[in-house]
Amino acid sequence: MSQISTAPVATGSSAPGGSRGTRRTGRLARWAPWACFAGAAVVVGVLWPLFDLNIALFVLYTVVLGTLAVYLLTRAVEGSRQATNRLVTCLVVSAFGLAMVPLVSLVWEVVSRGAARLDGEFFNSSLVGIVGEGGGAYHAIMGTLVITALTTLISVPIGLMTAIFLVEYARGRLKRAITFLVDVMTGIPSIVAGLFAYALFAIFLGPGIRLGIMGAIALSVLMIPVVVRSAEEVLKLVPNELREASYALGVPKWRTIVKVVVPTSIAGLGTGVTLAIARVVGETAPLLITLGITNATNLDPFDGRMATLPVYAYYQLTQPGVPPQFATDRAWTAALVLIILVMGLNVVARLISRFFAPKSGR
Repeated sequence: MSQISTAPVATGSSAPGGSRGTRRTGRLARWAPWACFAGAAVVVGVLWPLFDLNIALFVLYTVVLGTLAVYLLTRAVEGSRQATNRLVTCLVVSAFGLAMVPLVSLVWEVVSRGAARLDGEFFNSSLVGIVGEGGGAYHAIMGTLVITALTTLISVPIGLMTAIFLVEYARGRLKRAITFLVDVMTGIPSIVAGLFAYALFAIFLGPGIRLGIMGAIALSVLMIPVVVRSAEEVLKLVPNELREASYALGVPKWRTIVKVVVPTSIAGLGTGVTLAIARVVGETAPLLITLGITNATNLDPFDGRMATLPVYAYYQLTQPGVPPQFATDRAWTAALVLIILVMGLNVVARLISRFFAPKSGR
């Protein structure tokens, strides 16, 4: 189980005859911690029928018992200091595993339930004339793309210019006030953004209005502060030496920002914008209020209701019709498509960060 090694240690004064004292320190084999957890799993497995455990309790008890065994064994062989180190390591790894459980469970559940309808019909047809089996989410997918593109068109210029103003121009109370308002906007519930957009359009067009542009504005309220905060932090990372060198050459400030600051931080800005899009693409509450739902394909955000994937999945699950199984399958597939879309946006953000980052070295 353990390997024993000896190392000479100075004792402060030489022993009679000039010899020095030695101490013995033990070291656990690499497989010992794994053996502790394997033994804990065996023990919990033996007790499973007696206590009627489920899989979650089995994992929990195995981790707790295995961590305790590793700590006690390490303390007996290697000492209290190394035992504390292994205990903290086990706690950190266990916390990571615990955080991964709901993520893996969610992905597995959505993939297993949604893959059945992930076919050509789902991407090529709408729900016009569909009562039971069949139909797809073409109208919802296209609506999501249109609304997301319009939201990006509204949010990105406003967010980037606000971030540039905060970093390059704003000072004193004005900067603190804008920063405070951006922080407040970052934490507002999404339903409030939907209510704001609905109330704004209801003043001019009357109650009951549903338009795609309303949904884009509601999502912009959520997206703008994310863009501002991410872009602000990226712009702060640009070295001041680059700005000063540009000013020394007589380049005006606005041109320094356009030609030096923005190109230097383009990778971080692109990553922040992409992650902000991923943040709002799956929002449901504001779109329920501003867009509603329709079974037909409508690509005009200024004319009538539009369908989006989050709202499509919500209505398919809450109002499935008879029999409900076909609508439930469509809802799971819509959720799967949304997850794929968000994961794709995160991959794009990683690629932007990698390929557009300033090249270091010579």
